[in-house]
Amino acid sequence: MQSRRIAVLLFHPRFENSEANLALYEAALASEGVTCRDMYELYPDFQVDIETEKVCMMEHDVIIWQHPFYWYNCPPLMKQWIDLVLEYGWAYGKDGNKLEGKYIMNALSSGGTFEIYRRDGRNRFTYRELLSPFDQTAFLCKMKYLPPFVVPGANRITPEELEKFAAHYKEILAFLRDPERDLDSLDKVEYFNQLTPQSQWQEAYCKTR
Repeated sequence: MQSRRIAVLLFHPRFENSEANLALYEAALASEGVTCRDMYELYPDFQVDIETEKVCMMEHDVIIWQHPFYWYNCPPLMKQWIDLVLEYGWAYGKDGNKLEGKYIMNALSSGGTFEIYRRDGRNRFTYRELLSPFDQTAFLCKMKYLPPFVVPGANRITPEELEKFAAHYKEILAFLRDPERDLDSLDKVEYFNQLTPQSQWQEAYCKTR
């Protein structure tokens, strides 16, 4: 059985200043069978090559939007990408079934913590609630939305903590590639952060097919 193909699409306008995203991206680069694309490097003028991006989507089974959580949302190039690439008649709508059955998720860095992002916290909503537009986008495109992975408190994180997040991210990528894992069973998991180490995920959450 062939391993799932993963594409990590990094959207960060100031990538060189982000230790958290650099650590995650380097973990992805070091992972077997993962395509990594720095989108601001590819499209500094926001002129997204729609056909190239469609080919990328078609060639991969799992898409990861990696980005900072800007004002409870994504950076502008990622919004531009969604608006342009996920076209009516291709990704959704009449005859729009090209992405059906694929998986997609957010891997994000945030200045806030899980304590702040809860209903009784300062931001009043959880990360998962604020990510609902991306979940709905996946649903509209007949894709399956996977639990997000969050690096919280990214501007105050220690090198030791960051190393653990990067290692966890690499485990997630290996887990997603494994064709023996039933990713549909993750629908009851709120965040990938909850699943560690990998051996526990396999036993408690994802049975082999």
